[in-house]
Amino acid sequence: MRRLVLASAVALATALSSIALPSVVSAQTLKVVMHSDVKVLDPIWSGAYITRNHGYMLYDVLFAMDEKFQVKPQMVETWTTSDDGLVWTFKLRDGLEWHDGQPVTAEDCIASLKRWAARDAMGQKLAQSLQEYKVVDPRTFQIVLKQKFGAVIEALGKPSVVVPFMMPKRIAETDPFKQIEDYTGSGPFVFKKDEWKPGEKLVYTKFAKYKPRSEPISGLSGGKVVNVDRIEWVSMPDAETQVNALLNGEIDYLESVSADHLPLIEKDKGVRVIKGRVSNQYAFRPNWLLPPFNNEKVRQAAALALNQEDFLQANIGDKRFYQTCKAMFTCGTPLATDAGMAGLAEGNAAKARALLAEAGYDGTPVTLLAPTDLGVIKQLGPVAKALLERAGFKVDMISMDWQSVIVRLAKKVPVSEGGWNAFSTSWSQVDILDPLMTPFLIASCDKARAGWPCDEELEKLRDKYVQSTTEAEKKAAAAAVQERAIKVVTHVPLGEWFGVSAVRANIGTITPPPPVTVFWGVSKK
Repeated sequence: MRRLVLASAVALATALSSIALPSVVSAQTLKVVMHSDVKVLDPIWSGAYITRNHGYMLYDVLFAMDEKFQVKPQMVETWTTSDDGLVWTFKLRDGLEWHDGQPVTAEDCIASLKRWAARDAMGQKLAQSLQEYKVVDPRTFQIVLKQKFGAVIEALGKPSVVVPFMMPKRIAETDPFKQIEDYTGSGPFVFKKDEWKPGEKLVYTKFAKYKPRSEPISGLSGGKVVNVDRIEWVSMPDAETQVNALLNGEIDYLESVSADHLPLIEKDKGVRVIKGRVSNQYAFRPNWLLPPFNNEKVRQAAALALNQEDFLQANIGDKRFYQTCKAMFTCGTPLATDAGMAGLAEGNAAKARALLAEAGYDGTPVTLLAPTDLGVIKQLGPVAKALLERAGFKVDMISMDWQSVIVRLAKKVPVSEGGWNAFSTSWSQVDILDPLMTPFLIASCDKARAGWPCDEELEKLRDKYVQSTTEAEKKAAAAAVQERAIKVVTHVPLGEWFGVSAVRANIGTITPPPPVTVFWGVSKK
């Protein structure tokens, strides 16, 4: 009798194994701690990197950048350009759907591009050359220009803030200066808004109807194949808690690891460290509106006084994860050049002191804003203060958290009323690849980023880059932009550093890692 029961049990188990069990039973969940909590969910309204990363989970793009910094089609199947370069025609891939089951249409894409262009510097430049958007058929649309814009594909494939994510027309028609409330996308994951607990976690599930491209993953392009069923972004502000959770197997993926914790993590055989492939660039930004940096020669003196190696050593320390680099568009990229950078950012205090004297510097203090709560940039302020003082500047460093820095940077008022003279920050390489992307190169006076450079010649050179169509023309135009920018000192590059992530040994990731943290191509054993 016992044998009969056992045989029956085996038969039942075999039968059950052939039945598809509910996804809740077989679901693979990846638990992740990102570099910060998500405060804003609209990636067009906000330029925060964490909001951009959230955007890549939900939304797809017309074009995407591969690992060689080449822009490739993503949602687009084919595209053509008229002989005069003024009419660009794009046909979408067949079978693209929104998360609500509706087909992706040309009208959706046009509405999305209009909203994006209102918030993005590169999009604004494209809009200046635009005559109209035109729907050809449900899957085909045109961008019709009134003058040549050589960077059309680069603009549509822009990899970082603000990314031209595609949204349904009804959502994309939201005022670009107001946040959306509907998070329907067509990307590889669906956002579970009902499970969102601000300050605790965000939840994403696999979009079963997503149609990946057939090409292999390369950078942010290729087939976005999802290998897990559910991803939870867990909020865990304390770095020590993050590391312990990773080592104990409570989380699977830690997006950002500080240099201080690397030795501990690297000793654990159950954890794997991943060095980012693309760099981040430190930069010093002077305020052109107030003395002493309303004087070009004083700005030039600061560029001579600062020293890349000092900033990199103080903030990163481990030479595996930083490099000196004077290229404004970063080293190893198509537009990298050292044009105009000779002798700058090498800590030449003597030359800087002489130029200050020539400029008639009267000892006006430099009010330097220094964030204290972001590990990879918190030493930028103290290092800048020491180097500037060695060259003869008087410096008043004000330490505060990063959010307070951001609030103060918006103020175009004297220092006595809450203004400022300089600050340092960091940009991802994918935000500074050319003269249009790079935020600190906008020199349109009051319309520029905080620091408000005002230089008509630099803006004309950026427009020349817009009109460039060949690679040779683009390189020459970019070099001219860099030479002018460093002469008038829009900002000073302070070297490059590479982010470090850590994952449990059973987590498979994309090699080489994309320039933005994404979760297609990630697997869990």
